[in-house]
Amino acid sequence: MSGLAYLDWNATAPLRREARDALVAALAQTGNPSSVHRSGREAKKLLEQARIQISARIGASPDDVTFTSGGTEANQLALGGFPGRRIIVSAIEHDSVLAGAPDAARLPVTGDGVADLDALDRMLTGSPPALVSLMLANNETGAIQPIAEAATIAHRHDAILHCDAVQALGKISFTVNELNADLITISAHKIGGPMGVGALIASPDLPLRPVQTGGGQERGRRAGTENLPGIVGFGAAAAIASDMAPVAALRDEAERRLLAIAPDATVHAASAPRLPNTICVSMPEVAAATQVMALDLAGVMVSAGSACSSGRVRRSHVLDAMGVPPDRAECAIRISLGWSTTQTDIDRLAEAWGALYARTRSRAA
Repeated sequence: MSGLAYLDWNATAPLRREARDALVAALAQTGNPSSVHRSGREAKKLLEQARIQISARIGASPDDVTFTSGGTEANQLALGGFPGRRIIVSAIEHDSVLAGAPDAARLPVTGDGVADLDALDRMLTGSPPALVSLMLANNETGAIQPIAEAATIAHRHDAILHCDAVQALGKISFTVNELNADLITISAHKIGGPMGVGALIASPDLPLRPVQTGGGQERGRRAGTENLPGIVGFGAAAAIASDMAPVAALRDEAERRLLAIAPDATVHAASAPRLPNTICVSMPEVAAATQVMALDLAGVMVSAGSACSSGRVRRSHVLDAMGVPPDRAECAIRISLGWSTTQTDIDRLAEAWGALYARTRSRAA
């Protein structure tokens, strides 16, 4: 079977044509959005148009959108924006949250990778008031978190809730009002926009302290000349983004075929509400790095957990938090589909997975 199958969409999505065209056109814009002359005003118009496109995608006000260099910076802005508050983060958060608050208390999750809300209620008791960071959907397992319920609990304790929605945007539908979170992180490259641009969604009334200081850009919340081409590309991608519900059938077929080939394999978080495009599966006794390399040689691109680890393959902290035995966690890979995934891609995956499974079992025998 010829060709390649790209099944690592949770790491990044291909750049959409509309986003590329908008980005290239913006590269021809000379003015700085902060300048008051004609070229500056034209740049500012492009910037604000993108702000409207992105805010409309999630039902926010344009004034709520603060542009950043990506999801990581937006997470750090949220975590560092409220000095004096104790911080609670879920044990399955992205590394940018865990590293951004290394001393934070860890909110446990169930065996299906869903936040324990009873534990959250207990942890929020006392003072000072807290900042809670809970992602909308996990980047490794796809498990969707009960953000609205967590927000209700947090607000009852005078806590602020931050939601990293980077992995959910463009895969499931949500609005700011539905989540009821105080801060929401989003990123462009997960929805077909360019890399290196993201945003933090937060009301201007929220007393958020800037982490990056200097000029007064982004209403004083994030200093530095805005990445105009990247932001314009982000806006174009947001304007056409839709959820990935149509790929759920392909995801389910892939799971059935993989488990039919390898009955001793495990799909993690299978009983939880999940993103429609994500599979986290363990092939017992075959290290994740071995699987990723073998599948790559067969033309199938997947990953071992998060892509934000400088190319390192390590045991997943997400699966550890879920109580997955280490020998299983070390054999877990992530398969993630996207809007252009085809039946042929699933066939390729099943063929490559089956060949690897057969080789490893024959060696063991």
